[in-house]
Amino acid sequence: MILSLCPNPSIDSYALIPDFKLGEVNRISALEDYPGGKGVHVALAIAELGFSSKLLGFWAGGSGDWIIQECKTKKVEIDGVNIIGNNRKCYTFISENTELHHTELLEPGPEINHSNFDEFITLFNREVAKADFICMSGSWPAESPDDGYAQLIKIAKKYHKKVILDCTGIQLQNALKEGFFGIHLNHHEAKTICGATDIKTLREFLGDKVEFIVLTKGAEGLELAYRDEIIKAKINLPPSQVISTVGSGDCLTAGIALALNQKLKLSEIAAWGVACGTANCLNKELGMLKKQDVEKMLKQVQIETYE
Repeated sequence: MILSLCPNPSIDSYALIPDFKLGEVNRISALEDYPGGKGVHVALAIAELGFSSKLLGFWAGGSGDWIIQECKTKKVEIDGVNIIGNNRKCYTFISENTELHHTELLEPGPEINHSNFDEFITLFNREVAKADFICMSGSWPAESPDDGYAQLIKIAKKYHKKVILDCTGIQLQNALKEGFFGIHLNHHEAKTICGATDIKTLREFLGDKVEFIVLTKGAEGLELAYRDEIIKAKINLPPSQVISTVGSGDCLTAGIALALNQKLKLSEIAAWGVACGTANCLNKELGMLKKQDVEKMLKQVQIETYE
């Protein structure tokens, strides 16, 4: 079983809006809702690819109930902590205005308290022993401790479980102090933490804090560094075939985790990552891939190895 953590789940919505005029009433003409949050996307991708997938999160109100039910229908096992309020909504605007088109608007989500966090820690202690691999992704609800991921990583290390982390900001800073197995960053995030977007500089910056590094660069694919080897993987997908890139990084994380868990070669791990990330682009559903698309994309991966 691969365990995915999503501390701040969401309902991801396509919001169809012709234009946006400042200072005036703007009406959304239609909404299409999907279960969201980075860890939710990871868990859904793992389940779609036919593997045992469990998701832990903080669930709030009717929004949380809806996300849970949608995930269950897609064969994701759910657990977590119920909190007050409602899980957030994240909007991707679909518009005739090219400047507005695919703009994202993210709600902050509910708050948690010390009791909620302690309950989550207790739950994680119980579930981590059952997991073969752990993916931790995304932001935390308001009032969460700044070292939330670091505390969870420390527990995972006691059980000798490998963690891939995909987050930013203070949570990442504190997690790096603890050290962990794998990290996924995009080139914008890499620039923020180390001032560069090449994987060699990133590897030098992370030092011995992280063993396994995945750096994604959008259409340029990914670079993967492990021990003394660096792999570059990409798929030349025509822009006309790209429907939505929302959640592609999360699907890529899922592919990397699955391949690592199966102990595949480094080149195969890179191929699975880029194939899953690209497959997500082919679907209208936000942050969701289809198994047949992944299988198709795996045949189109271009691999380059260098030191």
